[in-house]
Amino acid sequence: MSKKKKSVGKRILTVLAIILLVLIIIVSGGLAAGYGYISSKLGKMQHVELVEEELNISKTVEDKYRNVAIFGVDSRSSNLGKGNRSDCIIIASLNNETKEVRLISVYRDSYLEIDGYGLDKVTHAYSYGEAPLAIKTLNKNLDLNIKEFVTVNFDAVAEAVDALGGIEMDLTSEEVKYLNNYIDETANVTGKSHAKVTSAGKQTLNGVQAVAYSRIRYTEGGDAKRTERMRDVIEAMAKKARTLSVGEINDLLDQILPLVYTNISVSDILALLPDAMNYKITDSIGWPYETRGITLDRWYGVPVTLESNVEKLHTNCFDGDYTVPDEVKEISDKIISRTGYTE
Repeated sequence: MSKKKKSVGKRILTVLAIILLVLIIIVSGGLAAGYGYISSKLGKMQHVELVEEELNISKTVEDKYRNVAIFGVDSRSSNLGKGNRSDCIIIASLNNETKEVRLISVYRDSYLEIDGYGLDKVTHAYSYGEAPLAIKTLNKNLDLNIKEFVTVNFDAVAEAVDALGGIEMDLTSEEVKYLNNYIDETANVTGKSHAKVTSAGKQTLNGVQAVAYSRIRYTEGGDAKRTERMRDVIEAMAKKARTLSVGEINDLLDQILPLVYTNISVSDILALLPDAMNYKITDSIGWPYETRGITLDRWYGVPVTLESNVEKLHTNCFDGDYTVPDEVKEISDKIISRTGYTE
């Protein structure tokens, strides 16, 4: 399974670059304009309150780890709620003590248990019950303590990339082939003009092209490679953000903030800013580590096994000895019973 290591010394401009994807530029220019400026801009986001008691929050993960779910949904409008599948699921795991950050991509086709719907693709949880059910599904199956989320759609990412003047990506000939297949649909969804990519190698992608690139899933590596591309787009945006002026930042925020949906309050975001420059990406992984495909009513990616994949996640990403809880073991046994996959 694909796993992309990151240099421990690599800095990001701000923790918001990880949590909010499209807000990557706030500290690079906005911080200089003052907290009042940033607060007024952040107030443009769509905000919702969640009931923590309904999120199945694990008591196993230490409080120093702040795990935030990032959902990229296939919405064809400004609606970011129920009815949208989460084609991109990234858990940004922040260690509040060391300021290290891990990006954990959960594969959209992963065969997990969704309350009220049984075993299904994890991508459907958001469609069935939007952020609360999607978070609960991640917490219950992966034994996590997620309380916060950020959701964006195609429009937000495309707008951000265009406002950045495009991002540079190194494309293979295989990626170019599939990229162009996605461009027309992405342009139709976002209502933006588009052009096909004509050659491999280093290319500057516009918003439509960058979104289309992040959706490619049929090359070697499948969904694991697709989630890696999503993470690469985020990092390319972070790199390009260093070049923006305050005026360009202002224009960007006005365009994209209304397209962001979250339960993170403005005050909580502002509280992160003093330490923003200290956060750094140390790892970027795909989960589950080990999967096998199966076709039932449709194709699924089966964690083999859920229990061992959860144990490895906690051993690799969180401190202390870890024992898989009974609830996860029970779900793991259900998956084995349904698929017959034990290894």
